[in-house]
Amino acid sequence: MRILNKEQLVSHGNEEGRGIVCELLDAGLDALDPYYRVKELVKVIDNKLVLDDRGFEMREDPHSGPAVYDLKDYDRIYVIGAGKGIQRAALGMEEALGEHLTGGHVIGKHGDGIICKKIGVTLAGHPVPDEFCVEGCQKIEALAKDITERDLVITISGSGCGSLMTYPAGDITIDDIAAFTHLMQIKKGVPTSDLNPIRTHIDRFKGGRISRMFLPATLIHMTTADPSKLNTPVLRVPYFEMLRTNTFFPPVCAAYTYGECIEIIKKWDVWEETPESIKKHLMSGTPETENMSVEEFESIGARFFGLIFKDSTVYPAVKKKAAEFGIPCLMLSEYQEAEAKEAGNVDAAIALTAERLGEPFKPPIVLMSSGENVVTVGAESGVGGRNQEYCTQAAFRIAGSKRIVIGAVDTDGTDGPGGFDYEGAPECLAGAIVDGYTVEEAKEMGIDLSAGLKTHGTSESLWRLNSGVSAVHNVSALDLRITLIQ
Repeated sequence: MRILNKEQLVSHGNEEGRGIVCELLDAGLDALDPYYRVKELVKVIDNKLVLDDRGFEMREDPHSGPAVYDLKDYDRIYVIGAGKGIQRAALGMEEALGEHLTGGHVIGKHGDGIICKKIGVTLAGHPVPDEFCVEGCQKIEALAKDITERDLVITISGSGCGSLMTYPAGDITIDDIAAFTHLMQIKKGVPTSDLNPIRTHIDRFKGGRISRMFLPATLIHMTTADPSKLNTPVLRVPYFEMLRTNTFFPPVCAAYTYGECIEIIKKWDVWEETPESIKKHLMSGTPETENMSVEEFESIGARFFGLIFKDSTVYPAVKKKAAEFGIPCLMLSEYQEAEAKEAGNVDAAIALTAERLGEPFKPPIVLMSSGENVVTVGAESGVGGRNQEYCTQAAFRIAGSKRIVIGAVDTDGTDGPGGFDYEGAPECLAGAIVDGYTVEEAKEMGIDLSAGLKTHGTSESLWRLNSGVSAVHNVSALDLRITLIQ
């Protein structure tokens, strides 16, 4: 069970509907545990490391098939990486490799407990990087000092690695990157897809540079994020398309150029506010300092495996749980990227139409969606998150409905930057569950939901309403949103 406060969530309002939505969200979260996926993929058989590719590779991967490594050919095996919930994958590696594992280092998020025994762990800042990100990267870099062709290095990257694996290039400081990240993502509400290309060009690790650093070792790359999470209707994009468009996975070749990064910054009208060191670094970039190309990546002979393809984990898990309740489940939108409040408004309107007219979906029905909405915070300083704002706005739209329940969580268990300080509450909510009774309950308790949206401080209101979700920290496969029309 990943949701920790189910009794609280289902104790009021549309109790039956809340219970169903709670179980659907929990099923999706539970299916994303990378520990079990690692144990499925990685085996040691007859002193050989065997990675069974079935269900773990991109479409049209030219290297398709089980990857087999004779352990007598290697003196050391390291596991390195970064991401939210990364330790669950690292722990799986420790157990799968056993005595063959030499060690390694991974970077997780502040607030996680330390569960790894042989692999070192640094907890660092997300979504805004801090000095601990640099500290973790330096510990990973130290492992590359005496690397040889008789070493095997397994990298694991996951959602959150854009911040957690931050190692500033050139004269750029971590404070510069922290300020730039806050400017782009929090003040301006820039989607991660526009920030990541820049991140790959101002970092010592990203853009494939970490792979160069660990040569001539044999490299195996894994990700706890869905490598198909592009703005495309195709669930599993072809292998080379992933390589050509990647800006997310640090060890892999990366798209865009220095000039295109400058254009992105200017598009968002923040060039003048961008730290001088970042502007100077981008303007002085050359082809010799550019990200790794597809051709260079292919030349090093590394394998690439996806641990969490959503079409084989979270989506079927939610549909299976819905079937147990006897309710059909359909995907409403697989990659939603919009202002969170507006997305909540639209999805709630669709639910109301289905409730009243039986179109375009006839109740009972579960509508599932995923993606990564944004919140443009501006100068406000409230504590909340995109899924909380999505649900709060939806609550206003479905007010009075006796048959609609809407829930949304960030699958990593942390919705927003955190910093929530309220007795009995987690430091960061995972999301929320609302229904047609939520707005009236808020009025009765003297809670101003509109003020929470205005200040982007939705966490306190939702928690006091027993509508905020507390969940175990995990890897992220973007957001999971559930709309139930009974």
